Amino acid sequence: MLPSGAGHRRPVALALRTLGGLTTEEIARAFLVPVATLAQRLVRAKKKIRDAGIPYSVPEPADLPGRLEAVMAVAYLIFTEGHAATHGDAPIRADLCAEAIRLARLLVRLFPEASEARGLLALLLLTDARRQARLDAGGDVVPLEEQDRSRWDRAQIEEGAALLEGVLRDGALGAYALQAAIAAVHARAGRAEDTAWGEIAALYSMLAQVRPSPVVELNRAIAVAMADGADYGLPLLDALEARGELVEYHLLSAARGDLFRRAGRFAEAAVSYRRAISLGGNEAERRFLERRLREVSEAVVAASEARSSSRPLRPLGRKEHTGV
Repeated sequence: MLPSGAGHRRPVALALRTLGGLTTEEIARAFLVPVATLAQRLVRAKKKIRDAGIPYSVPEPADLPGRLEAVMAVAYLIFTEGHAATHGDAPIRADLCAEAIRLARLLVRLFPEASEARGLLALLLLTDARRQARLDAGGDVVPLEEQDRSRWDRAQIEEGAALLEGVLRDGALGAYALQAAIAAVHARAGRAEDTAWGEIAALYSMLAQVRPSPVVELNRAIAVAMADGADYGLPLLDALEARGELVEYHLLSAARGDLFRRAGRFAEAAVSYRRAISLGGNEAERRFLERRLREVSEAVVAASEARSSSRPLRPLGRKEHTGV
């Protein structure tokens, strides 16, 4: 999800490239645009700066509040890339996560009255708290519902929850605070089956009002499916897919595969998992999706064999009887 407003996209993209060190491909994924489109935007932004002779300088204190939203977006998107790398063998880049959290802490110190800065830091802490449980010993992805929650960082959860509580007392629920509230619902569930998915779906609905995004709608559909059943979430994914905004987004196909799997529609799940694998992701994600694909493919074969073994014998026709 792009957390910044449309007017901040170009400076945010340039900051991510020149200061954050992210690649053009990584930034393009964050903005849900083709790589070529993002590359052209960066070229135009650099040309504008060069032609206008705009210097790189520290802004005056009076100008800082106006830059806050863009800087928060940079920190958020650096963390997003660290939390789930676009490509490569390392699905989690802890260095990027740590740098994003450092920047968020700095923003809270510089703008102690800015509730969204505290909401951002709460979100990053609550999300990063799950990092140690997200991969197994072999570096493979462990889905949220299968994670060993004793490995979650309780100190980070407590700090993030305290920050969020302060934001809630202020009564200002921005996009970062709402996402932090969603992360907090997961954090307080001692077991996966205790997760208040209905509350999460409601929070995503609120988030869609504050900061509309197709990725927010994707996550809301998943939450609805987890709360009410896959048959309630799949139509929401169908509608989202029909709009075409996430047609190249591998996590949409992965989500469809998961909901089909949960609904016992294994052949359709296999189609969606193959699509997700073809669209990319890092190596750990790819291995996880390939494992899911094998599971549903085996289920398709098992179901076919079960139908064959239970099918009654067809009576022979007159011409097939011997001795007639």
